Amino acid sequence: MNAKLYRAATLLALLTLPALLGAAEPGAPDSAATRLASTKPDKDQLTYQLESVATLLESSSAARQIEASKAPEAMARRDKARELHKAARAALQAGDLSRAAALLSEVRASFFDAVRMAAPEEVLAKKLEADYRARLDSVNALLGAYRRVANEKGSSGKMIADTVAQIDRLVAGAAVLAQAGKYKEGRAELDRAYLVAKASVSSLRSGDTLVRTLNFANKEEEYHYEIDRNDTHQMLIKVLVEEKRASNPALDQQVQTFTAKAKELRGAAEASAAKKDHAQAVRLLEESTAELVKAIRNAGIYIPG
Repeated sequence: MNAKLYRAATLLALLTLPALLGAAEPGAPDSAATRLASTKPDKDQLTYQLESVATLLESSSAARQIEASKAPEAMARRDKARELHKAARAALQAGDLSRAAALLSEVRASFFDAVRMAAPEEVLAKKLEADYRARLDSVNALLGAYRRVANEKGSSGKMIADTVAQIDRLVAGAAVLAQAGKYKEGRAELDRAYLVAKASVSSLRSGDTLVRTLNFANKEEEYHYEIDRNDTHQMLIKVLVEEKRASNPALDQQVQTFTAKAKELRGAAEASAAKKDHAQAVRLLEESTAELVKAIRNAGIYIPG
């Protein structure tokens, strides 16, 4: 936050101080906070606060920052603060001092939200970079888990190599975008890599299945695991296949066939689960996810399954 915004936030905090002092713990005998909290609002003090907050809303550096940002969320919060301020003034004029004080607290809170939403671009850029790096850590962790589980289960070297290559391509594309300062776009690429890695880990089911090694307490618990796996593959189709479908009618038709079958099987699985037949539901979900894997592979994207 720049120096002007910092000073405005500090002023806002000082104006909020009476409300904070009133939040002292119950049972603190004769403290300054409890004495202040128990004192009825003073009309002169409220009048002064009303005018001070008006200045904050309309002519402070923070107000100018909100106006300059043109951020819809920030402008909406600022407008809400203005309406609350009008209501506080009306309450004060009507002699309802308690309501005026309460409304002024709401004004401050709403305006502070507006200041936060109008944060300078460099603050937003830092957040986007932090989000990008956090997602990259998640992808690397999942990729490490995939390699470990694949090796433990004796999966083929080609399968591992193809999956890792797919993820590496997405991570490399994200890195190029990040180097250009396009962290938001890079994060989107990492989200794709994350889904591929997640789906790949959950699809290692040859021999003594990964699902069994998870030690499910019962078939209902396994059913919920399979629902999540099915959801993951549906998301993969949205983020990896949609663009290819848009420019390839033949591929679009093939994907529709696979996804329609997957949807039918998922519906049957949910119906079985509703009847408490979770064993049948698990089997149907596995078949549904297999159809989704076919759709993804048919688009030229390799994932195990």
